[in-house]
Amino acid sequence: MEGQKRVNIQAGIEVDIVLKEDQKSGKKTRGIVKDILTNSLNHPHGIKVRLTNGQVGRVQDIVKPN
Repeated sequence: MEGQKRVNIQAGIEVDIVLKEDQKSGKKTRGIVKDILTNSLNHPHGIKVRLTNGQVGRVQDIVKPN
């Protein structure tokens, strides 16, 4: 999973995230990264980001890197 390392994530890339309410089902939401919310370099469940539409979740996959 590429979304576990902060170095792979930057504003403007397209990603699939899992929202807090979708963690049990694993449903993914696609969007463009606006802000990176996780300060640590790595996170086992994915780096937490805010999308341009305001949704917050953990990155599962990077769809289209810059």
